[in-house]
Amino acid sequence: MADALKIGMAGLGTVGASLAKILVERRDMLATTCGRPIEITAVSARTKGRDRGVDLSSAAWFDDPVALAREADIEVFVELMGGAGDPAHAAVRAALARGIHVVTANKALLAAHGVELAALAEENGCLLNYEAAVAGGIPVIKALRESLTGNTISRVYGIMNGTCNYILTKMEKEGLTFEACLKEAQRLGYAEADPAFDIEGNDTAHKLSILTTLAFGTKIAADDIYLEGIANISIDDIRAAADLGYRIKLLGVAQKTETGVEQRVHPTMVPLDSVIAQVDGVTNAVAIESDILGELLMVGPGAGGNATASAVLGDIADIAKSRPGAQTVPVLGRPAAALQPYRRAQIRKHQGGYFIRLSVEDRTGVFASIARHMAENGISLESIVQRAQATAESTDPKTIILVTHATMEDSVRKSVAAIKGEGYLVGEPQVIRIERPKTA
Repeated sequence: MADALKIGMAGLGTVGASLAKILVERRDMLATTCGRPIEITAVSARTKGRDRGVDLSSAAWFDDPVALAREADIEVFVELMGGAGDPAHAAVRAALARGIHVVTANKALLAAHGVELAALAEENGCLLNYEAAVAGGIPVIKALRESLTGNTISRVYGIMNGTCNYILTKMEKEGLTFEACLKEAQRLGYAEADPAFDIEGNDTAHKLSILTTLAFGTKIAADDIYLEGIANISIDDIRAAADLGYRIKLLGVAQKTETGVEQRVHPTMVPLDSVIAQVDGVTNAVAIESDILGELLMVGPGAGGNATASAVLGDIADIAKSRPGAQTVPVLGRPAAALQPYRRAQIRKHQGGYFIRLSVEDRTGVFASIARHMAENGISLESIVQRAQATAESTDPKTIILVTHATMEDSVRKSVAAIKGEGYLVGEPQVIRIERPKTA
């Protein structure tokens, strides 16, 4: 049997500890399936003496992860620290610069520096694997980098953040407010103490930017994504969506158009009978639409120690099985030098239409005013519904729900802005896109 594959790990948190435990407990099985043993020979973490449920005493300890990457006797550097900046960035650069393969779960790092790191890996003949960076245990990176070679991809979209999906699922099933569901997610460990990165859509945006590059061959453009989180989704929106035959999900969507590539992250209404509408809780789902294969939908655990560790382990195993000097798969699906500049698509007609919820004062002429502003912007309405009040004499604000036919985003925004200027709205209007996936 070949010599052991020596790996160095930086980061021994939930994922790192899970990975280390799997590597130690399943050493013999992995040696058989990979053709060589895999050994942890160096580690680095914030705290040295912490009990992580696995014996790592035989591995060399490094206080500085950059020093580990630069100096340790390893063949693979596993980065599980997180963060777009240092020490993760400096450590990965150091490893690649000396010809050491890298495995990472760090989507923020790749979103910020992916093209630079890909070029460095190619220059030094290294592998840079990152299956765990997007959708946890779902092998979407391998599918886009390898399995779908030759396909022309038209759209990639999905549920890529378990925290948001858990909150929206719980709101619908238990009729609770966003705030109550967020607190429960935090209590269960699904949401951080500061949940902004998840609920504002940034986590999904980082993942989407990576998938966009793999799908369309453009440079990573994480800062050029339309971004809208879920904090403004109310239980009224959840109920109205259900009444109309939809369910609300936070989707990341990237698609190729004649004018460029469109990237967006936002709450979306999807038909109740679509497959993606059935993806509940912390589960993730990614759909890929291509010309040869058609529609591919992958569903699975998107986060958690074991799910992420499993994806990292798969990347390590690929390296263990690879032959020295063999041609490597380009890090971002194409050589870094062949990636095209990202060109943002022009605003176009949204084929699914829009859901618009307005709370208005109960006075004469409001309906006519709303209809006029919609018509002035060329918007055709599929339906218009007024929520009934408790009594006919009620002077409380009335809720009006509009569902449009396919129309331009710019037209919708102009109409809503004009309606706001009339002075009869109570609170902010709600606008949610409607998607009708091909995967039904």
